[in-house]
Amino acid sequence: MFLLGLSVHCKILNNEVCFNLQKSALAQDEIGLDDFDFDDEIMPELTISDPLEPINRLFFHFNDKLYFWALKPVSRVYGAVVPKPCRISIRNFFHNLFAPIRIVNNVLQGKFTNAGVEFNRFLLNTTVGVAGLGDPAKNKFGLDIKDEDLGQTLGYYGIGNGIYFCWPILGPSTARDTLGLAGDSFLNPLTYLGQSDPDAQIAAYAVKYVNNTSLVIGDYESFKESSFDPYISLRDAYIQHRHSKVNDKNNSDTVY
Repeated sequence: MFLLGLSVHCKILNNEVCFNLQKSALAQDEIGLDDFDFDDEIMPELTISDPLEPINRLFFHFNDKLYFWALKPVSRVYGAVVPKPCRISIRNFFHNLFAPIRIVNNVLQGKFTNAGVEFNRFLLNTTVGVAGLGDPAKNKFGLDIKDEDLGQTLGYYGIGNGIYFCWPILGPSTARDTLGLAGDSFLNPLTYLGQSDPDAQIAAYAVKYVNNTSLVIGDYESFKESSFDPYISLRDAYIQHRHSKVNDKNNSDTVY
């Protein structure tokens, strides 16, 4: 299950939020990983409610060890065997697979033009892009990703973060985003795969997160080395990242 969580760390670091310790295997997902900038400062007006900090820190360290002891070694071997162009195509495939989440949440926010862009991206990438392995929608037609999820939709309608969680396996989240993950799971094709074949679902998520992590190895390590307190840095970066996405400052080109 750890492999299903590695996106929030990498999305923050590389547009997935620091390896998605994450947005959840069931929903996005998305965490993680190509527009977020750790150099962004937390805005002064943002407040973070973290009453569970001792427990959250315990789970942060648990996830951290799983990354170094399991995911990173597996991803390193995988990256040595599978050529980078193939790994990028696999990442594209999963991102295309989760298009229903983005389409529906754009509609729920009244962003009908963006929903149309996402729908056209899905059609083009599924057909011309050969099941989503390529991204001709962006590369040939200039259709950028319009990334939205239910956590962002709830924020759009004024629902705050609530308390911060660092879930074991799943990683950084908030009460709002956790609720959003649960809702988005109904739009995730892999949820329904799991109902008929749980082993295939687990295998799909394992491939997804090992593949994505193989493309960003070193980012999390650099983040830790530059952080006085990695737990606080990740928490603050996650909250800032989500604030930016709710306010449409960084909603393009996120790869789940």
